[in-house]
Amino acid sequence: MTGMALLVCCGWPVLLSLSVQAYENLALHKPAWQNSTLLSYTGGSYTADLAVDGQYTDLAWRGGQCAISDDYQTTAEWRVDLGDVRSIHHIVIQYATDDEVWDEINWFTSISLGFSVYVSNKTNKEDGVLCLRDTNYTRATIPNPVNITCPYHGRYVTYYNNRTHPPYPEGYYGYAFSALCEVEVYGCPLPGYYGDNCSVECKDDLCDNEDETFLGGKPGFIGPRCNIGKYVWFCFSLFKIRFYCV
Repeated sequence: MTGMALLVCCGWPVLLSLSVQAYENLALHKPAWQNSTLLSYTGGSYTADLAVDGQYTDLAWRGGQCAISDDYQTTAEWRVDLGDVRSIHHIVIQYATDDEVWDEINWFTSISLGFSVYVSNKTNKEDGVLCLRDTNYTRATIPNPVNITCPYHGRYVTYYNNRTHPPYPEGYYGYAFSALCEVEVYGCPLPGYYGDNCSVECKDDLCDNEDETFLGGKPGFIGPRCNIGKYVWFCFSLFKIRFYCV
């Protein structure tokens, strides 16, 4: 939602644009990838894109709405490409339940334990930021869906689990396996805004969603890659003017 306001300062009218935007699911219908896909002998589909198609009314693993990795693997990795560096606020993961009660006897709780979520600018998750690594959940306490606060900038969001260093904690399934019915990545729909409901304009396009922290690049440059001209601030008591030097 946008609006206009007229400010008169020192005899000069200044037209301001007011913008209020709610967080949106930046991952919806974006390209997705996983390092293995369950092989179907009955024509079912378990591909990575099913976790960003906006459909998760059927949480059965064979319901056609979930991305399922292959079994008997040591790692399970799933990734979505947001298309560009975006300002992220939080991530929601909806696991498959096989349409059963999500509790300690549900088998899907055991495969979900020990997961990690990363945000990065490259496909290599290790080059990015670790949002969460589960070391505390049990089959009785892991939530579904999982809501992860991750106020960072990045292009790729990666879900990762591994079973590479036995013995594993009690309740862990012995192989890496993922069953993701939906992964939603919420953030500001347009670059250059942050704060509650994306209502505050950034001084640079890499400020934090909530506290306007500069997250990288070269001071004096703006843009998602900090490569769009230099700027100089001229601050007055009622408003600021930014000049660009190219």
